[in-house]
Order: sequence, then C-alpha cells, then structure tokens
Amino acid sequence: MSDLLTPEAVRERCEALFALAEAGRLEGWQLDLSRLPATANLVAQVVRQNYPDLAVPFHARWRHFSVGGVDRWAALPSRDPRMGFDLAITSVLLDAGAGMAWRYREAETGQVFARSEGLAVASFRMFEAGAFAVDGRIPRADAARLAAITAADLAAGFQVGTDNPLVGLEGRAALLRRLGEAVPGRPGALFDHLAAQAEGGALPARAILIALLHHLGPIWPNGLDIWPHPAIPDGPVPFHKLSQWLAYSLIEPLEEAGIRVTGIDALTGLPEYRNGGLFLDMGVIRLADPADAAREHAPGSPLIVGWRALTVALLDRIAPLVRERLGVSAKAFPLARVLEGGTWWAGRRLAAERRADGGPPLRIASDGTVF
Repeated sequence: MSDLLTPEAVRERCEALFALAEAGRLEGWQLDLSRLPATANLVAQVVRQNYPDLAVPFHARWRHFSVGGVDRWAALPSRDPRMGFDLAITSVLLDAGAGMAWRYREAETGQVFARSEGLAVASFRMFEAGAFAVDGRIPRADAARLAAITAADLAAGFQVGTDNPLVGLEGRAALLRRLGEAVPGRPGALFDHLAAQAEGGALPARAILIALLHHLGPIWPNGLDIWPHPAIPDGPVPFHKLSQWLAYSLIEPLEEAGIRVTGIDALTGLPEYRNGGLFLDMGVIRLADPADAAREHAPGSPLIVGWRALTVALLDRIAPLVRERLGVSAKAFPLARVLEGGTWWAGRRLAAERRADGGPPLRIASDGTVF
C-alpha cells in the first residue's frame, strides 16, 4: 500500500489508463486529442479574464475564504500557521460537493453562496465562532471537539433544512469525528511535523501530501481515494483528490511561516468533476455509450475511475499548452496556477452554459467524501 501513497503513483496509474484510451481500449471512453488545442484556448481565455495581470495564486481553499470581495481570514484579529492548518484541514474535509440545491446565507454580509464557495464560507464562520474548539468560543480546532461533532451540528452551521438539503451531511460529520480521533491535540499540530522536515528552510510539496496520507489516512470511511479498475489487474488506481487539494491548501500557511515549498508540480491535477467536466464537455473525451450521461454512477465504478484517470493525465498535457498561449514559463506558472486560473473555472463555465443546474456532465452517487 505504501507505494501508492505518493503523487508519483497517482501519475503512473493514471498514465496506464490513458495509454489504453490512446489505443482505443479503455472501456467506456473514447479519446479525441485533436480537441485539446481548442480546450487550451478556452482555458487561456478564462485565465486572462479572471487574472488580466496573470498574477494567479495557487489553487487552494484560501481562494474561497475571500469570495464576495471579503478577505475573511485576514479579518481575524490574530492568526498563526497552526490556526491556518486547523482551518484549512477542517474546511477541506467538509468540501466534497454540496449538491445543486444547497445555499448558504452569510449573516455578516448578507451574501448567498452555493457549492464549494458556500461550503468554505459556512465552515469558516463555524470555525471563527469556535464550533470546532473545545471551549466553543475561539477560532481553532481541537481533536476532542471534532471527535464529538454530529450531523446536527453541521446542519445548524450549514443552514441545512428540508428546503435547503446538503448531500452527504452524515458522511462529513463522520469524517470530522475520525479526524478528531486520528490527530494528537489538534490538526494544526501537523504544521510542527512538516516544519521539522524542512531543510534549509525548504520543504518539497510531495512531503506535504505523503504526511497527510500517512497521518490522516485512517479517517477515510472506505479507505484512501484508491480504486480498482479491471484494466489494471496488478493494483488499484490512487487519486488522493481531497488529500492533494489539502496539500495545495497547506502551502500558503507554510510559506507565511517562512518555509519555502518546492517542487509544487510534483502534485497532480485534481480529478474532480469541474476539471473532468471540462474535458468531457469540450469533447476531448467522449462516452462510448451516450446513455451513461443519464445514469447515476458509483465513485468506484470503472467508468468514473477511468474518467478521473483521464482527467489527471489530460491536465498534465493541457498545462504546457495553456502556458504557451499565455507566454509564461512552467517555473512561473506551475500546475497549481493552471488549475486555479483556468481549468476549474472553465469547467464550471461550460457546466453553467450546458446544463440548467450547472452540475457535472455525469451524475455521481457521493457520500460527501470523494468529490
């Protein structure tokens, strides 16, 4: 199992499925790489619209904490890296798809948010109010409190009701309880573990992911984000989507503490429905059976595992095309910027244009811990 707990393993297994697709032998999928340049054009256009100066931040949870023109993290009276880890870890674990109907109204601003932004703002306000702290007052996360979180606690904080349903509510609460049981004292203690690994003030990004997989691996209800596929009989396919999203999100608290994070492109693109939807909606990949678009699929089904693997491999291929169109280097514009500036937002834009609810092109049965 340990050989699957690296970003290199994610790329290796995803590339194996991509090679099958190139040969026309990946069941359920057809690949059309002639559509990739047009997709790169769209992504580059979206990057320029979102960030005309091309000063794109990393793809991370921190972007969502400042939606609506409000920098909520900066507004806290005091901040430190362990507190940043507490917030990022709890918020990312609560971010796995909200469903199309759920909304969150922020009392402090009167603004209404949905989907990932809504989950971020709701979790931030819970954190700020002390909902994850033992004393119920200060903005931090304590293991003892997390271990006692209930679905009712989250329902209250996320404004869930019969007219405002949130998918996977119990799954999210159970995930936080397991987090509380797995960490010593508080999630923010992981900062000290990583800081101790820094050499000369630098820490490789892959070390963040590997630490997360080893320290937080036991919290996942169905094991880590690793799935079998019949086309690869010698082992399953790892994705570690939420763990990698969290690894990206821990870079900024580390750098704010003076630790330089290196090798960020060692992490892979995120195989979730916005990035995957981009390639499906643009025709880079197509369903072999169009009827699959109307069916609901389990996260571990071969069709969804194949879709996610193709997404990882295609993100690696579109990144240099996007950089070429923007006139930037790989060093200045790592994959984390391609994701934040363009692919994720391009996927969302296409979803809004093509489907009334703005949802993904495939329906996935989610328990709130994968997508």
